Amino acid sequence: MKILAVEPYYGGSHKVFGDGLLRELPHEAELLTLPAQHWKWRMRLAAPYFAGLLRERDETYDAIFCSSLLDVAAFRGLLPPHLAALPHLVYFHENQFAYPVQVEAERDIHFALTNLTTALAADKVAFNSRYNLESFLAGAKDLLARMPDMTLPGWEDAFRAKAVVLYPGMDFTGVDAAPPNEPDNGPPVVLWNHRWEHDKDPEFFFRTLLSLAEQEIDFRLIVVGQSFRSQPPIFAEAAERLASRVIHFGYAQERGEYHRLLRQADVVVSTARHEFYGMSVLEAVRAGCRPLVPDRLSYQELFLGQFRYQDEEFAQALCQSLKAGRLSAREAQEFTGPYSWPAQLPQYLRWFA
Repeated sequence: MKILAVEPYYGGSHKVFGDGLLRELPHEAELLTLPAQHWKWRMRLAAPYFAGLLRERDETYDAIFCSSLLDVAAFRGLLPPHLAALPHLVYFHENQFAYPVQVEAERDIHFALTNLTTALAADKVAFNSRYNLESFLAGAKDLLARMPDMTLPGWEDAFRAKAVVLYPGMDFTGVDAAPPNEPDNGPPVVLWNHRWEHDKDPEFFFRTLLSLAEQEIDFRLIVVGQSFRSQPPIFAEAAERLASRVIHFGYAQERGEYHRLLRQADVVVSTARHEFYGMSVLEAVRAGCRPLVPDRLSYQELFLGQFRYQDEEFAQALCQSLKAGRLSAREAQEFTGPYSWPAQLPQYLRWFA
């Protein structure tokens, strides 16, 4: 089988997943990409852009694979007939029905509608979590119920017939190769390894840490993750007020350095208000960090109840996790093994068959 893979947003989790998938599949693949920026422009115009490239080439494929950042309905309509007729398989890393906006009134429903027409135009659709799939379906139902004078009979049945949940396979070899944590008898280390944006609720996370610090509870801190020109001001405040406890605060430029930092931590925390999967937490768990995640979103699928908390119990749960300490190597591998590529690949082979 020869696959054409089209990724309009080639960066972050999209790149990690796409590269890993094409590396693991026993099929020939060609990759067309655009850099991971200007996502709204990608959703609007990547379809005619890539279709234009393909009209100028004389290539044949057996299937086309893409992420949901591509408007597949428009893409198929603009492709030459021999390519438009190929099976189109779409992977949803996120959906625009549930993707958070800072002010709900700012939500552009056209991006959600593009997600819907993409799902309807595709031959097969996969979501990276059950939460992603169900929030897509709930959002689509709500939006279509507002249509003033049209209906789409049978759309839900058609969608469910082609939709599956496929967790993104993960490559843990880099984490496994990182030097093991050397006990130093110092205070336990809290890890934050998420994007520095409002939807990860850093305000709640750091306010809790500042409160624990005022109570003279011992802990140290590692903060990594992608930051942007505009970021919540709590990061600067926390870096200053918790400076004496900080081991690292900022982006890790090299993957090896990132994996080494994961190995140094005892507890990895998420306070996310939005999470369609949770690669960063699973990476940290593989490194031996005890997870502490909110009892919502995709975390309910991935982590046992003992590792989830209600918001009002977060400070207490964090203190208990710090006392419990790191996972054993056996526990870390047992928890993360089902999400590795060797465990997930058979499902992808069936999906592409």
